[in-house]
Amino acid sequence: MEAIWDVLSSEVTYSSAVRFAALLLFAACGEWVAERAGTLNISVEGMILAGAFAAAVGYDRFGGSVAAGLVAGCLAGVLIASVQANMSHRLPADQFVVGLTLNILVLGLGGFLDAELDPTTQRGATTDIPLLSELPLLGPALFAQPWPLYLVYPLVPLVWWLPFRTRWGLEVRAAGEYPNAADVSGLMVNQRRREAIYLAGLTSGLGGGYLVLGAIGAFEDSIVGGRGFIAIAAVIFGGWTLRGTVAGCVLFGAVVSFRLSLPQQGYDSLNTELLSALPYLVTILGMALFAHRIRPPAALARPFLRGLK
Repeated sequence: MEAIWDVLSSEVTYSSAVRFAALLLFAACGEWVAERAGTLNISVEGMILAGAFAAAVGYDRFGGSVAAGLVAGCLAGVLIASVQANMSHRLPADQFVVGLTLNILVLGLGGFLDAELDPTTQRGATTDIPLLSELPLLGPALFAQPWPLYLVYPLVPLVWWLPFRTRWGLEVRAAGEYPNAADVSGLMVNQRRREAIYLAGLTSGLGGGYLVLGAIGAFEDSIVGGRGFIAIAAVIFGGWTLRGTVAGCVLFGAVVSFRLSLPQQGYDSLNTELLSALPYLVTILGMALFAHRIRPPAALARPFLRGLK
C-alpha cells in the first residue's frame, strides 16, 4: 500500500500517464472511426511507426521544425493507410493479412532507413498554460507539456463531430452497420471505408510524430512497442463509443505509467518482467471482461462485395 500511495502522490506518475494516454488517443480516435465504418485496421502499429520515423526525418531535414515533423508524420501515416485501404477495400485482399504485412514491412524498412539517414531529433520545449498548469498533481500533467500533446484536446471533439454531425459521418456509420442497404441507396460503401482508414492513418501518423517530438525526443525502430495494438484494444474496450475509447486510453496509459513509476520511486526489488507485461495483461483482462458484453458494428471486419449478403 505504501508503494501505491507513493506512486499516486507523485506528479511524475500523472505526467507519464498523460503522455502515454495521449499517444493511444491519437491512434485510437482514428481507429474508432475506421471501425465504425466496418474496418478492423490492424496496421495502426505500422502507421504510428511510419509517422514517428517521418517526423524524425522531417524535423532533421527542415531545420528543427516541430511543425514540419508533425506534418511529415501525418503524411507517412496516410501513405500506409492508403495501402491498407486500397488493398482491403478495392482489390479486395484480406484486411488482417494486409495489416500484419504492413506492420512487419514498416518495422523492417524503418530500421533500415534509420540506420541510413540517422535523423537527429529532440523533444519539444515544455509549454505551460498559465494558471491551469499550477493546479496540484493534474495541472502539470495536463497543462505543462510539449505543445504537440495539446493537439489531442481538439482532436477528440473533432473526431466525435465528424461521425455524428456530418453527412459524411452518417454514411461512414451506415457502411459499418448496414452496408447492403447503404449500397442500395447509392452510397459508395468501400469508398467511405477507405476514407475512414485515411483518417486513421492521419491521426496515427500524428501520434507517431507526437511520440518522437513531444514525448521521447528520439527515434528507434522499437519506439512504438505494441501500443498500436493497445489502441485497437482501447476501442473494443470502450464498446465502440468515443467516450469509452477515451476511458480505455486513459486506463492503459495509467497502467504503463504505474509500471514505470514504481522503479523511479525506489521500489527496485519488484519483478521487472512482470511489470513490463502489466500493460498487456491489463489489456487482455479488459478485453476478456468487456468484449462479450458489447455489440460491435454489425459489419465490422466483413468485406463488402456488391450482391454478397
